[in-house]
Amino acid sequence: MLKDYVLATSVAEALEVLKTYDGKARVIAGGTDVLLDLNAGKLSVDCLVDVTRVAELKKLENMAGQIVIGAAVTHSEVKKSDLIQSNAPLLADASGSVGSLQIRNTATVVGNVLNAQPAADAAVALVALGAEVEIQDPSGTTYRPVQELYAGVGKTTIDCTRQVVTAVKFPALKPGQGSSFVRLAQRGALALPMLNVAVVLSLQEEKIEWVRIVMAPVAPQPLRASMAEKVLQGQVVTTELISSAAKAACAESSPRDSAIRGSAEYRKEVLEVIVRRALEKALAAAQ
Repeated sequence: MLKDYVLATSVAEALEVLKTYDGKARVIAGGTDVLLDLNAGKLSVDCLVDVTRVAELKKLENMAGQIVIGAAVTHSEVKKSDLIQSNAPLLADASGSVGSLQIRNTATVVGNVLNAQPAADAAVALVALGAEVEIQDPSGTTYRPVQELYAGVGKTTIDCTRQVVTAVKFPALKPGQGSSFVRLAQRGALALPMLNVAVVLSLQEEKIEWVRIVMAPVAPQPLRASMAEKVLQGQVVTTELISSAAKAACAESSPRDSAIRGSAEYRKEVLEVIVRRALEKALAAAQ
């Protein structure tokens, strides 16, 4: 049963409260998932440590070419940010796809990552951006790629009872680089994605210098289409090349049958189309 709720005013204070409760407290920001889990009995803690009043966790800025999004920044703030729209438009699109307006006004981008759901829209975009999280604990500050934060569906490698993720950061897109986020969902404002694909690439003299293609939910975590990326690497862009890469990406996927998201067969067939569209959109943005 929840006994205490602490509004921390600094990261140091949040860490001290976590230390005091010795595994029986955890950090909360938006809380749109944590509170539901508490009410459903899936989570049991004595104390919640609210970090939404920690000023440094509200930052949203470009620091020497690195976009930094604090742990208390909401999806709505990211969606509306000129900085994000200019330097990582796929993340603006992804955050704008999360839940309802009320959810986006409360839920945070970092929370979307730590919830560790394989199809979390912002997390899929962040993996494509090559993002990493900044983690503080009593031993100091460390950094870890978003792609390495998954320990299974709904399970993260971050210990939210002893660690505070303070920010997520990634390189701002440069001229010649493009991105896209394409989502397939049933009609309805709160529909979960049946499929979502994020692409970030660099185009140089009509050749694809490098590319990251991330697909979900086709694995227990956002999945890099590594074979499809190899098909594209260093190649001159053609319609045939894009089609070959989309087929390769589809072959790498392993979607499951789902009463909510549709059959594995259907999603695997549609995924090829979604990847092709995402690649075409990212290429157009890079030119």
